[in-house]
Amino acid sequence: MDRGLIISVSGPSGVGKGTVLAKVKEIFPEAGQSISVTTRNPRGEEKDGVEYYFRSKEEFKELLSNGEIIEYDTYVGNYYGTPAAPLKEMSSSGRDVLLDLTIEGSVALKRYFGEDAITVFLLPPSFKVLEDRLRGRGTEDEETIGKRMEQARNEVLRASEFDYIVTNDDLEAATDRIASIIKAEKLKSHRQAHRTETL
Repeated sequence: MDRGLIISVSGPSGVGKGTVLAKVKEIFPEAGQSISVTTRNPRGEEKDGVEYYFRSKEEFKELLSNGEIIEYDTYVGNYYGTPAAPLKEMSSSGRDVLLDLTIEGSVALKRYFGEDAITVFLLPPSFKVLEDRLRGRGTEDEETIGKRMEQARNEVLRASEFDYIVTNDDLEAATDRIASIIKAEKLKSHRQAHRTETL
């Protein structure tokens, strides 16, 4: 049985990772979606166990000490982590997984899963567009937006650490680019070797 791919998309806050991944999911409806654990507060209509598992910092540290989180990062004072068991189960059963991770999260995931993990950095068309998107949320004050923009400039410098770079200048185009990456990765020779051996 083919192992499932673990596709991780990272990029600055406000770049549209969640929106793009939702559209990719429409193309690959059978793909699983790992839910991260975070200590930040829910935004708007977000529900525990749907967008994130929302936990206190004490609860998060307990999960970490028990080895139940394979990678984690801190961002603007909050913890974000990926639970191990669901990823292993989905990949080993042949199911692809789509993830929205921080940069450190994607790097750690690649280190952990090797060639089974595919990392994509999502770029904004410009920093001006990114700032407009953050303001458009209406969920953060000026100080937080300033911190996110400063962090975004630093994050973009790390795009070369990823397998692929995709610009989210148009939702449909960005979605198609990521879908093409997934289709091409599945056809790589080392993933098709067992088929040639059985001919």
